[in-house]
Amino acid sequence: MTDALKVVATPHETSSGLREPETVAKGLASVLADTYMLTFKTHAYHWNVEGPLFYAIHNLTEGQYEDMFAATDVLAERMRAMGQLAPMTMTEIQKLSVIADSEPAPTTGEMCATLAQDHERISHRLHALIKLAGKQNDPVTEDLATARSAFHQQAAWMLKALVAK
Repeated sequence: MTDALKVVATPHETSSGLREPETVAKGLASVLADTYMLTFKTHAYHWNVEGPLFYAIHNLTEGQYEDMFAATDVLAERMRAMGQLAPMTMTEIQKLSVIADSEPAPTTGEMCATLAQDHERISHRLHALIKLAGKQNDPVTEDLATARSAFHQQAAWMLKALVAK
């Protein structure tokens, strides 16, 4: 075995090597809350979209909310692996999230624009989580956040492309 693989935790580190797992877990909790809120918003728009782009938006949003719902489980399980609790109430999720509820009866264009903005907001928050995880020596969370950011960037691009003029 090389010296590089001889890793010994210091008294201030957890078994995962993280010095402050609660710091990264707080970032994960915020992203989890954002994802959960956007999952619901996307699903609601999926149910209520109308107009000539119905089929395209209905199918696109279905794929997006299914992906995000699965991601909430991965994010929460990452928090649990770090020894931290995931949010357990909708009140807590709403408090932690920057994703606002939708306005009543938006147009199809407004739906796409709002969802695209929300995906971009989450992507930016994930970039902050990537930096935070890097400072905490947490490559697992860095990788998870990078993959999630790529999803949200692609989702925003596709939504914008649907209603581009």
